[in-house]
Amino acid sequence: MYVAVMTYLGYGLVTLFGYFRDFLRAVGLEKCHVAQERSEQKDFVPLYQDFENFYNRNLYMRVRDNWNRPICSLPGPVFDLMERISDDYNWTFRFTGRTIPNVINVGSYNYLGFAENNVDFLKTVAEKTQEYGVGVCSTRQEIANLSLHQELEQLVANFLGLESSMAFGMGFATNSMNIPALVGKGCLILSDELNHTSLILGARLSGATIRVFKHNNMHSLEKMLREAICSGQPRTHRPWKKILIMVEGIYSMEGSVVRLPEILALKKKYKAYLYLDEAHSIGAVGPTGRGVTELFNVNAADVDIMMGTFTKSFGACGGYIAGKKVLVDYIRRHSHSAIYATAMSPPVTEQVIRAMKCIMGQDGGDEGIRRVRQLAENTRYFRARLKEMGFIIYGNDDSPVVPILLYMPAKVVAFAREMLRRKIGVVVVGFPATPITEARARFCLSAAHTRPMLDQSNLLILRYLLIHLLNAINSRLSHYHTV
Repeated sequence: MYVAVMTYLGYGLVTLFGYFRDFLRAVGLEKCHVAQERSEQKDFVPLYQDFENFYNRNLYMRVRDNWNRPICSLPGPVFDLMERISDDYNWTFRFTGRTIPNVINVGSYNYLGFAENNVDFLKTVAEKTQEYGVGVCSTRQEIANLSLHQELEQLVANFLGLESSMAFGMGFATNSMNIPALVGKGCLILSDELNHTSLILGARLSGATIRVFKHNNMHSLEKMLREAICSGQPRTHRPWKKILIMVEGIYSMEGSVVRLPEILALKKKYKAYLYLDEAHSIGAVGPTGRGVTELFNVNAADVDIMMGTFTKSFGACGGYIAGKKVLVDYIRRHSHSAIYATAMSPPVTEQVIRAMKCIMGQDGGDEGIRRVRQLAENTRYFRARLKEMGFIIYGNDDSPVVPILLYMPAKVVAFAREMLRRKIGVVVVGFPATPITEARARFCLSAAHTRPMLDQSNLLILRYLLIHLLNAINSRLSHYHTV
């Protein structure tokens, strides 16, 4: 309760000061740097006066230096940042011309370390770039259906143990553009409350009815399934054309793993369909990196639509839909992303192929499986160390996404700045991306991280916590002394 009250109080104070600053800007005592209407448009409906703009202007702007930091090197286990400073409280930035070298990268989704510039590993990518070029400038259904794309799709299907798959050039669009091809008016989508924005957008674009169940709560999901079967569609009470359950393998803000066996049991019991987004789990969990179906030892064919991306574990970009051949063939004909979007570029396609072959051992070595095991070892070690130190962390023990709860907005900002000062690049997340009382720092582990890197991160986190506690104690002692 103390933490919740102090968190709300912190946001309340900043909001009050924000309204005061807006008053100063309105009377001309302070300059406003953000977009606003001209005085000649004062009689028109305002474009920039909603609370979202107020939040950006008065809350986000104070801490904007913690995001969008420009990187000037390979985003591997360590990277270099371009140093920038602000002379007007984060309204604008200027570069100093210096770099911050060798910052430990615990913010990228480089789970298996395939974001690399090793010449030997990237030899095939360079060869395919010389052969095919770097762009295709057309869609798959016109003149950009390369043999590389077909090879990749067959490889993905073999990797997942499914009949067929289709690859797309953008992971976000794989969800947002394909879900409308699968469901529409008269269909029901049951979506986990913590699903990614791409899933939410795809569901809204589909025109289907959307109902949200509590995160990983099987009682909530079964209650909605039972009600959907019994009541049918609103007003008419006709049976739903389709009922689609949408979940993720690993939830990127929580680090939690889907309760797949229980969801599969409910799906079969109520004759629903299951859409599984494995953006953060494919390659990252399971003994051989085949995702949550392998982690729970369930049959991948029981999942109707398997979706995943190449942007995390494979060090590239794009996504895929996999399942039965009849499903994939239907998507090829009806998906907007399949018909209108530009196909994956050849070097990106080859990068995914070489990474997947490496994981499967088809390159003749064991480097891929070594990386999968190293990621699992790093995940268990890092989580165990944080728990020993007494931090409150979220997520499953197998998840390489490790959120550390910081709660208060001022602590979030201080944490990010202190970590960068000590050459640790970490992502911090607060409201509205998280509940207002659950702001956090999110660590993403990689097989490329060494034990000294993880130890250094842990030590610096603990050091920051001790400094924070000592400052709080000194402040309390000073208060008592004054009294």
